[in-house]
Parts: sequence; structure tokens; C-alpha cells
Amino acid sequence: SAKGHGASARMRIYNVDGHEAEACGNATRCVAWLLTQESQTGTVSIETQAGVLACSRLPSECMSVRVELGRVLSRCQDIPLTREVETLPCPQLRAGPLVEPCLLSIGNPHAVFFVEGDFDSVEINKWAPIIAKDSLFPEQVNVGIAQIIDETNLRLVVYERSVGITRSCGSGACVAVFAAKARGFTSANAMDVHMPAGKVTIEITEGDRAIMTGPVAYCFSGQILCETKSFVTRSGD
Repeated sequence: SAKGHGASARMRIYNVDGHEAEACGNATRCVAWLLTQESQTGTVSIETQAGVLACSRLPSECMSVRVELGRVLSRCQDIPLTREVETLPCPQLRAGPLVEPCLLSIGNPHAVFFVEGDFDSVEINKWAPIIAKDSLFPEQVNVGIAQIIDETNLRLVVYERSVGITRSCGSGACVAVFAAKARGFTSANAMDVHMPAGKVTIEITEGDRAIMTGPVAYCFSGQILCETKSFVTRSGD
């Protein structure tokens, strides 16, 4: 149970194709905001497949949440990969204009590519699926295409496994900033990551831990009515 792990709540995330995702920074922000509103507290902890995440609602009129998403990992066995390769960057992996990605994990696997020149000309839907389904990744991989704007800003589009191009990806933003630092493209510890749906701020702290701060927007509310008899309770759940 969530309480058994010291968490306020437990969250599971499913992609549109039914596959369960280990981590989702955007979903964590939304759930954290809802929990802080309902509990009338400023902080909550949420248990996920990637671990227990500490979250806090910012004391301001804007709907913003800070999430400690955990440590960014680059070892082959942590991503995971099917064979030993260099990960920061990986010169063997390429598809069209996408070359030398950083291979990383923050609870879920990512390949981050940096491009120069005309960002919008990159045919992401053509090249990213080739990377996502490469045999190097036993669980497929999320593919981030990033471009450095300046020392504290980068542009990012993420092709998520089992989903396709998304308007925003919190975990993808975290690993993109880590990758920018690892490649020497920035010396800043915090960067604003600009994605199609908007901006989040990512800070890489001591121990390669990522902290994401970003907005939450209210869309709608509803109820799911379920018959109790359709569920089976198992010990330990």
C-alpha cells in the first residue's frame, strides 16, 4: 500500500494503448495538485513504479507544482539496454539526422538527441519510431529531440513509446537538461524547457537528481462508477 511506503497516495499510469508507464512527470504534477487541494496541505508524496516522489504546491496564485522526480541514471543496466554501449553519448545509435543520443533513465528509458539548424524540418514521425523500437531497448524507449536556445533555455519535442509525439513530457524534460549538461552544452544547473504545450523548469541537483517545476491547468472533473463485485482484493494491495 502507499501508506506502507510512507506515501500519501499511490499512482499508476497507463498509456492510450493500455501499457503501463513507470513514470510521468506531468501526471505527477496534476495528481499532486489535486491531492494538496483536497487535503489542504502544501506537500504530498506519491508512490509510483519509479519510486516515491515528493511534491509541493507553490504558494502563489498560479497553479504550479514542484516534483522531485529522482536520480537520472546512465548505466546500461539501469536504463535498461540489451548490450553494453557508451551512453553519454551513444555514437552507434542513429536514424537520419538523429545522431549521438544520450541514453538515460529517470524511472523510464529515454534517448535524447540534440539537433542544430532548422528544428522544425526534422521529420520526427519518420525517424523517432526507428529509434524507439531499436533492439538495444528491450522495453522500447522514449525519444527526445532537443535544441539548445541559450545557456538556460532549450526546446524539446518527445516521441513517447506506445504513444507518439506528445505535447509535453516531464520526465523527458528532466533527462534533456541532464543530457545538455553531460554534453557540455550548458553549465547551468537549471534550465527552462520549452515544449509544444508550454514550459517547465528543470533543476539538476547534487547526486544527479532532477526537480521539475511546472504549471497545472484545470480541464474537467467527472466520476467513474464501478461495481465493487468486479474487483478482487488481494492481500498487500
